[in-house]
Amino acid sequence: MTQIATYNIHRCIGGDGHYDPGRIRKVLQEIDADVVALQEVELFHEHPGLLDELTRGSEWRAIHDVTLRRSSGHYGNAVLTRLPVLAMERVDLSWPGREPRGALVLRLDSGHGVIGFVATHLGLRPAERREQVRRLLATMERLDADGDEGCPLVLAGDLNEWLLWGRPLRWLRRRFLPTPSPATWPASRPVFALDRIWVSPRSRLVSIDVHDSPLARRASDHRPLVARLET
Repeated sequence: MTQIATYNIHRCIGGDGHYDPGRIRKVLQEIDADVVALQEVELFHEHPGLLDELTRGSEWRAIHDVTLRRSSGHYGNAVLTRLPVLAMERVDLSWPGREPRGALVLRLDSGHGVIGFVATHLGLRPAERREQVRRLLATMERLDADGDEGCPLVLAGDLNEWLLWGRPLRWLRRRFLPTPSPATWPASRPVFALDRIWVSPRSRLVSIDVHDSPLARRASDHRPLVARLET
């Protein structure tokens, strides 16, 4: 069994407005997933060792995908994995005039076979998300063509999609089949299912749940989403 999680850490700024990477690290330790997709990861210039701190005392390897460089630091997505990385690429999902976006695409060795893993954070405008999902679907079609027959493919991240019958979710449901989507935002009392984990073949998904703990309710503005896969 392999455990997958996705977590928008909100630059390590909690619901109380305080910057506290230690709280995020403790939530990650509570989850103890094999692979974690992180969003809104910022390596502030005054705290460049954030990923080292988040992985301290663990077997995780951190991979950072910088999508935006600004005066405060380097911002983007990351993946923490204790599974060996067989291949990696970065896919640009940026939309003109909007915040740059991207996806990390990995091939991981679960010990029982290969897992294709795509971690992303989509944009805020509907047209932006539609184009980004088109690009992701094209990327995943290529992964299917190049991958090992029958190996699971996982899409994880903050999709920023609250339009339940919008085209992005309809396209993804068609690709992955309907999947549970518990609410993850806002962390104090979740209402919207902004964070998603999709698995193909659908039969490989054993469970999917929001991680709920006192710390997870205040460490970020999102709660983590955790899935268990049969691998």
